Amino acid sequence: ISVSEFHCHCCYDILVNPTTLNCGHSFCRHCLALWWVSSKKNECPECREKWEGFPKVNILLRLLLTLTEEDFTKEPYSIVNNNHRKAIMAELECVKTLGVKPPQNLWEYKAVNPGKSLFILYALKSSPRLSMLYLYLFDYAEAFLPFIHTICPMQENQYEDIVTKLLDLKHPSWKQWREFIVKYLFVPYQLIAEFAWDWLDVHYWTSRFIIVNAMLHSVLELLTFWRLWSRRELKTIPHRMWRHFWKVSTQGLFVAIFWPFIPQFVCNCLFYWALYFNPIINIDLVVKEVRRLETQVQ
Repeated sequence: ISVSEFHCHCCYDILVNPTTLNCGHSFCRHCLALWWVSSKKNECPECREKWEGFPKVNILLRLLLTLTEEDFTKEPYSIVNNNHRKAIMAELECVKTLGVKPPQNLWEYKAVNPGKSLFILYALKSSPRLSMLYLYLFDYAEAFLPFIHTICPMQENQYEDIVTKLLDLKHPSWKQWREFIVKYLFVPYQLIAEFAWDWLDVHYWTSRFIIVNAMLHSVLELLTFWRLWSRRELKTIPHRMWRHFWKVSTQGLFVAIFWPFIPQFVCNCLFYWALYFNPIINIDLVVKEVRRLETQVQ
């Protein structure tokens, strides 16, 4: 059996509930359902051959997805490398648990979680400390653990191999917490930049936009602190923080209430605006702040 037999001809990823049509092409059951809903045609997405009735799940392919690690060491697979077997089993277990293929990049994650993606993007942009606290309290396993293990990794010698490193989502060590808390308090945008840096190979330009934007936000935060210090207004920081907290909370509650009524097109526009155009706006803000600072010095 070739590798292509395990891949869906729609999403080109590992098959989930594989369904084979009369023409012989196999698809994820969910992908085939989405195709039928969008096209309203009983025809193969690959070769356009018509099919009748209700397609059945391919039992043979489904059984292949239930293989154990020991099975992969035997014929006809004969996967000798232990790391390869662990990686395959980890992905299969993830598919079994979730029932769908987990997102592999930003765009797949956005397609699966459009509201959450927009929320995290704007929350990290306007209030990174509150956003990370929210992820810690309400999305610890799915979002916070991968985040902290990426930006504050354990030492390499604590892992058996690269697969264990990638799959290790245990509770962070005290050393990781110390590194994270220092950056969290003083340079929170650097944490975002470090996380984006880790994804440069996957998102070449998008990661660079995020890194530049994080750097600009750090500069703006530093200039704001300097302005408060020069005006002897540091005592107003607690009041400003409290006011910011209520502003962010009110905006989040407002969006949560009206989210079901917001068109997807509007959400996509807001997402791409914050991702790609916000750095341009922040460059202008940094220039204005620097000029204002020069005016005060003179």
